Amino acid sequence: MRHARARIPLSACRAVACALAGLGCVPARAEPVAAVVEMFTAQGCAACRTADPVMRDLARKPGILALTLPVTYWDYLGWHDTLGLRALTERQRAYARARGARQVMTPQAVVDGGQTTIGSNRPALERLLQEASRTAPLSVPVSAEVQDSRIVVEVGARPSPKEPKPDTRDEVWLVPLLKARDTTIETGENRGRVASYVNVVRGLQRLGTWTGQPARFEVPLSAAAIPGADGWVVLLQHSREGRPGRILGAAKGPGL
Repeated sequence: MRHARARIPLSACRAVACALAGLGCVPARAEPVAAVVEMFTAQGCAACRTADPVMRDLARKPGILALTLPVTYWDYLGWHDTLGLRALTERQRAYARARGARQVMTPQAVVDGGQTTIGSNRPALERLLQEASRTAPLSVPVSAEVQDSRIVVEVGARPSPKEPKPDTRDEVWLVPLLKARDTTIETGENRGRVASYVNVVRGLQRLGTWTGQPARFEVPLSAAAIPGADGWVVLLQHSREGRPGRILGAAKGPGL
């Protein structure tokens, strides 16, 4: 029996290749970001599983960039977090130092690099998002797209020009991420439970310093193609004495 050979359009082949790469192959701009929620969590944290559905719902909301940041300090409980990164643990501790807090906790949600709440407390988190939109929305336009195998980031001007304070600066970050992952926990107090994550941060790469004037940053697309990542976002964040502060703007990569 003979089988007819179907002809597949070149455009379809390119689309399949883009889907397999998972990092974006067309210069498409994602929706504007109005708020950023960082959820510090851990597979070994019993209370964290109630925050997983909160993040899944937030990730589906227009204008919300929901990021999951797995930490490592609960590994001693008997399960080594398969997605935990020490850099994310240090980021949470740096946030705590910036607020003058002595301890860190999970699940913890940080909104726009400022206010925090228990990550599973959906009403409290919604209130923080509403408050941020009224009083301190993301003030700097940021866009990012793929052009000729490069990630091109455009940052607008500061709404109200001002002189930076000593020991402060505004930085642009490329954040590779894993769009979704379910992990069955095999040992420890969460044995048999499933951690269901969205937008799992796999690294933080500094692209440069923003001076408050319109600026363009470029990096090879391969910079986001680190092991375990299939997407990326961009953050513009204030810092003081090396500690992360308010997020001024953000952009989603393709497919987010």
